[in-house]
Amino acid sequence: MYSTLKLFLELMIIIIIISILSYIFNCIYIKVRGFFGEFWINRELHKLNLKEYKILKDIMIKIEGKTHQIDHIILSKYGIFVIETKNYFGKIIGNEYKEQWSQYLGKNKYHFHNPIWQNYGHIKTLSEYLELPEDKFISIVCFSNQCKIDVSKYKTNVTKLDNLNQVIRQYHTVIINEDLDKLYQKLINTNIKDKRIRKQHVKNIQENIEKQTQDTNMICPQCGGKIIKKKGKYGHFIGCSNYPNCNYIKKRSTK
Repeated sequence: MYSTLKLFLELMIIIIIISILSYIFNCIYIKVRGFFGEFWINRELHKLNLKEYKILKDIMIKIEGKTHQIDHIILSKYGIFVIETKNYFGKIIGNEYKEQWSQYLGKNKYHFHNPIWQNYGHIKTLSEYLELPEDKFISIVCFSNQCKIDVSKYKTNVTKLDNLNQVIRQYHTVIINEDLDKLYQKLINTNIKDKRIRKQHVKNIQENIEKQTQDTNMICPQCGGKIIKKKGKYGHFIGCSNYPNCNYIKKRSTK
């Protein structure tokens, strides 16, 4: 009896140690991956002609009590490029007009908020703050090279890191007549560096992600449509709102 209990305790200790080590490894991996993701995109952007393009990274501004963190802003006479970077890997499937996109890692499927919509929010914020019309801004969503991207029906630039500069250089028409140095300095001066505010911003994002994860249960896994309660021939059921184009049924209901 004693030896069995001892063996059980040793086994539990091993499991706990493995769990702790796994958690530590995962945290380190996320930070390392984030670091190298930032390193490679900064390296790529600095291949641009720095006399024509002014590069800003990790800019946080506050408008109407709400903070907005923007990964990269490139100021040029050809437009202001607003870049949302996603350091993801696996297969990415999305549509410009759908709220949720999907990431496939083997047999696992994960949902995340449409980055095109997310970046448009950044552009609206910058447009208001810099007092420039939205058509002066160019949206780019940039994924890591480890992704396979399958995004349909989009006008916004969605690309991978290797093609980022090519996307930027395809814009040749001068549309910005404002002093780029003044715009640059204005963004630098307003950039929030306070760690407490930035920490709260991250917390707010995490809470939104958790809410989105809960809301995922109301998204059709077949077509991305809304899951709603409906009444059919055999009673109530919960299914896709895109019927008859999609016949997904989540569950039957007796109520």
